[in-house]
Amino acid sequence: MKKFFEEFKTFISRGNVMDMAIGVIVGGAFGAITSSLVADVVTPLLAAVFNSPNTDALNITLRAATDGGEPIVLGLGTFIGAIINFLVIALVLFSVIKAMNKAKEMAEKLSRKKEEEAAAAEAEDPKPTTEELLGEILAELRKNK
Repeated sequence: MKKFFEEFKTFISRGNVMDMAIGVIVGGAFGAITSSLVADVVTPLLAAVFNSPNTDALNITLRAATDGGEPIVLGLGTFIGAIINFLVIALVLFSVIKAMNKAKEMAEKLSRKKEEEAAAAEAEDPKPTTEELLGEILAELRKNK
């Protein structure tokens, strides 16, 4: 049983599993935000443009309601809302990915710069070998005798 939990701990602590879990959680929260933006901000603005209390003014009735049937209506308002929702999500994801790529690029440049500085410092100031140090110690001991 202990081995099972060790394997599970190793699996769950992998970076890609944690990244995926965070992405799912943030994606769900972000979906709620964009849905609210479309429903509570964009849709009322569209309704105001069409001088209607909601986006029903954008719907097109293909066949009116009959005695036994319901009307056939093209729900353009809902469709436009879905398109706007998609575009908002795509724009934010593009911005986040662009920012992450920029941060990664900056981190790589910083890492390369540190490596270059370390290599330059190592090349400028070579450290004595163990044999050289022992030789110097021996020379000092002989001089002090």
